[in-house]
Amino acid sequence: MTAFRISVPASSANLGPAFDSAGIALNLYLTLEVETQDEWEFIHVSDLLPTITTYEEHFIYQIAKQTADQFDLVLPPCKVRVTSDIPLARGLGSSAAAALAGVEIANQLCHLNLSSEAILKFGTALEGHPDNIAASLLGGLVISTLEEEEVHYVKLPLSELEAVISIPSFELRTEEARNVLPDHFTRKQAATASSLSNVLIAALASGNVKLAGEMMEKDLFHEPYRAGLLPHYEKIKREAKLAGSFGTVISGAGPSMISFTRKGTGRSLAQHLQELFPDLQVKVAQIDQEGMQIY
Repeated sequence: MTAFRISVPASSANLGPAFDSAGIALNLYLTLEVETQDEWEFIHVSDLLPTITTYEEHFIYQIAKQTADQFDLVLPPCKVRVTSDIPLARGLGSSAAAALAGVEIANQLCHLNLSSEAILKFGTALEGHPDNIAASLLGGLVISTLEEEEVHYVKLPLSELEAVISIPSFELRTEEARNVLPDHFTRKQAATASSLSNVLIAALASGNVKLAGEMMEKDLFHEPYRAGLLPHYEKIKREAKLAGSFGTVISGAGPSMISFTRKGTGRSLAQHLQELFPDLQVKVAQIDQEGMQIY
């Protein structure tokens, strides 16, 4: 019998202007306990996971099979016990975490010995962009780009920061959030928007969190268009700033928002936001530095 455990952290992409190119790993986890047996079986032990019918319809199984098929190999059947802290369709990388878990199941069961770079390439092909995949796989803050089929990335630790996530009760599908974005930007708009992203990443790399926060909140690529989809957008940003956050942005495509603050101050910020927004779930999250782990 083969048995192993996979842990994949949540992720938050964009950080404001670093659209589709930056992501951070967070200490909310998708966890799979896998052991071979005679038939496939998925057991969900978390309220944050969708209802399942047959294993063939399970997204993680589909990704695992797709990965094995690329090598003309057959997956041995398994019992997979799934636990998750990552809410679905809330902008916290639930689909990227599941995609990585599927690739890794095939990697382990079929003895593929895939490198991190190969897993990143597989995951990016599935997701269409590397920001969430890279962060969940590698941990920390990862700045990445997809050039044809090559993924280039740089990882930064961001160990002095923590995050406060404001999670609404409703879902927002990525496709819906993308539909509100413009198809084109003028040259001037694109130059200004990308320069904000450049300064944001440089500020984070140099530890200038005040400047990083200013840049986060000046995004021109997506937040002005998605703000109308989030009922508390302006008020959360304003109140988080008053309570000590240096920057608040939409987490991924939304609808969650994420506020960044210095390590040790997240609890008071979360308490402030929870009192003001009782209809939201407000969580303090640390930056996961390790990424996906296999035990």
